[in-house]
Amino acid sequence: MIRIIVFLVLIALAAAGAAWVADQPGDVVLSWAGGRMTTTLPVFALGLSIVAVVAVIVWSILRGLWRVPARIRSGRRERRHARGRHAITQGLLAIGHGDSTAARQHAETARRHAGSDPLTLLLNAQSAQLDGDRAGAQAAFRAMAERGDTRLLGLRGLFIEAQRSDDAVAAVMIAEEALKVSPSSPWASQAVLGFCCAKGDWAGALAILDNNQTSGLINKATYRRQRGVLLAARALEFETVDRDLSRESVTEAIKLAPTLIPAAVLAAKYESEAHQVRRAMKIVETAWLSQPHPDLADAYAHVKLGDSARQRLVRVETLAAKTPGNIEGALAIARAAIDAAEFAKAREALTPFIAAPTQRVALLMAEIERTEHGDSRRARAWTLRAVRALHDPAWTADGYVSDRWRPVSPVTGRLDAFQWQTPVAALPSDKGPAIESSPFEEAMLASKRIELPKEAPSAPPAKPLEPVAEKPVDIIKPVEAAPPAPQDNTPLAAPQAPVEPASAPPPAAASTPPAPQPAPAESSPAAVAPLFRERQDIPKTPPAPIPAVIPIVRAPDDPGIEEDGTRDEFSEQIGPPKAQAGGWRGFLSRWGS
Repeated sequence: MIRIIVFLVLIALAAAGAAWVADQPGDVVLSWAGGRMTTTLPVFALGLSIVAVVAVIVWSILRGLWRVPARIRSGRRERRHARGRHAITQGLLAIGHGDSTAARQHAETARRHAGSDPLTLLLNAQSAQLDGDRAGAQAAFRAMAERGDTRLLGLRGLFIEAQRSDDAVAAVMIAEEALKVSPSSPWASQAVLGFCCAKGDWAGALAILDNNQTSGLINKATYRRQRGVLLAARALEFETVDRDLSRESVTEAIKLAPTLIPAAVLAAKYESEAHQVRRAMKIVETAWLSQPHPDLADAYAHVKLGDSARQRLVRVETLAAKTPGNIEGALAIARAAIDAAEFAKAREALTPFIAAPTQRVALLMAEIERTEHGDSRRARAWTLRAVRALHDPAWTADGYVSDRWRPVSPVTGRLDAFQWQTPVAALPSDKGPAIESSPFEEAMLASKRIELPKEAPSAPPAKPLEPVAEKPVDIIKPVEAAPPAPQDNTPLAAPQAPVEPASAPPPAAASTPPAPQPAPAESSPAAVAPLFRERQDIPKTPPAPIPAVIPIVRAPDDPGIEEDGTRDEFSEQIGPPKAQAGGWRGFLSRWGS
């Protein structure tokens, strides 16, 4: 609206000016180089306007012609940049879905058309990483680190490549350089903080933690917890070197993080040495209510120096009563009861966990059996069961299991990463029970002597045969062999009596009354449990009876078997031919033939 009003005002002013010029009287005389031109004022004004318009048009044409090469160059540059941007976009998308070939092609296109673009360097580095070309990736990240706008990104890439190459020194140096460029960089501060903790530079670690809190990377609660972790780690390290510094550090740590188990154990120890028993017990109880731990139970048991084993047992029972049903309390009671020779209390504490014991439960049961009764057999059975029992909680961080608490994770360098929990690899599977009892363990854990059930004999024992008087026999007739019985690997119920392979028994022997059958030997009423038992899941096949050898009886018209039967060259023994006898014996043998 305003533009329209301004346009109308300008038109009105121009019309008013033209009318004023037309109303002016007089002529305009132009004399130049002996020539003279006379015209009126309106005509002169109109001519002057035309000349001005023509001059402007000519100037515009000349200026456009002068700028044509620059415009051509700018258009080509814009088209190349657009192609480069398109290649960068397609390359990043190819990296996103894992197409290394397409990513490499788009990276080459982006390098030709937009080589100075920071995203081109990033695309080249990531495509080289996707291809596994570490040298190319490092070169791209180095080029990015040399530029001011991509320096932090290049240092981040070089840090990752140094970690992949297991070059810890280079990784820490790059992280320190990145921390100088950007003090609020999370990855750089975490890496330098982990390195300071690894080399024991607790002052540097605390300074970095203060910087993180100032930069807003962590909130106040996280800052207090992590500062308590660092102070506890320093106190544990200087426990045997500088006890004053250790006591001062753990005192501040327990104020910042009262549920931190290592700090609570060490602080209770120092308070106990200073005869501040109630304060030490309060520190341990606070941490125990948050997370029961065997170290806390041990510190609570020995909070008062010089107590007897029974006094320690009473104190541990008081602590375990604060978390009823927790396995750590039961284990602590069992440990203190064994030390106090109260084996009944130890068994009672472990009874709810015997059905699915952990390794510590099984080992404590083995110690009870060995100490109370001296039963090494049952102790070995419990020890064997401990090998396959559930794992107990341990200090775990990022899949790494440690035998002691540490301030940072050795895998990722994360501060306060260790937690008291069951390792992931030790969790039970849903495919079967966590503990499979074997017959051997059941036999070892059963009573010392087991009465075996008497099994009925599967077959009556054969009668022993009377000795038969020998008879002179002129010719022994050959007997055919009976067909072999099918193979059976199961043991027979009773051995078969030997059968006479020759002729039938004489009448006198047949009429002889059978001898009385001996009574089977009675099994002992109490027998030792067998070490190996037969498997019940494999069905047993009844043993096949062995047929007796039946002598062949000739028919009246059977001529019998020739003495000199047909020779079988395959049944003869293969060997060197017999040498011909010499001398008069050889002559007589040849003469007879």
